[in-house]
Amino acid sequence: MTDIVKAYRKIIILTYPTDMVDKPLLCNLTRLHDVTFNILKAQISPRKEGYMTIELTGSEENCKNGISYLKEQGVKISNAAHKISRNEDCCVHCGLCTAVCSNESLCLDPETRKITFDMERCTACGLCVRICPVRAMNTELENGQW
Repeated sequence: MTDIVKAYRKIIILTYPTDMVDKPLLCNLTRLHDVTFNILKAQISPRKEGYMTIELTGSEENCKNGISYLKEQGVKISNAAHKISRNEDCCVHCGLCTAVCSNESLCLDPETRKITFDMERCTACGLCVRICPVRAMNTELENGQW
């Protein structure tokens, strides 16, 4: 019987310096570190800075090695979940955010009837921030980007 190892999954935000936006870093990440990636959001600013939200999948060790590789190349790495936060005191648990959260990082706890926020699943898409009527969900802005 073979052991099935659950793949490690990490959602991160990459901030590329201007001289790195044309480099094949993600291809090298896959080739050199045996991780797969899914681009969730990407943009290049008018100043030619690159911003990308990706989901890495692979073994935990390979993902960590891949993240180290990106940092060595001058790419700034931040956790996507740190870009979105929730003010527990403001939240009225109306559930509107759960309707727009496609990856179920925001969901209703059936026992408590309260909204729970799983930061590890959050992709920082920002839809919950826009729909929250009491502004309990917040976006951390960095250089005008999120």
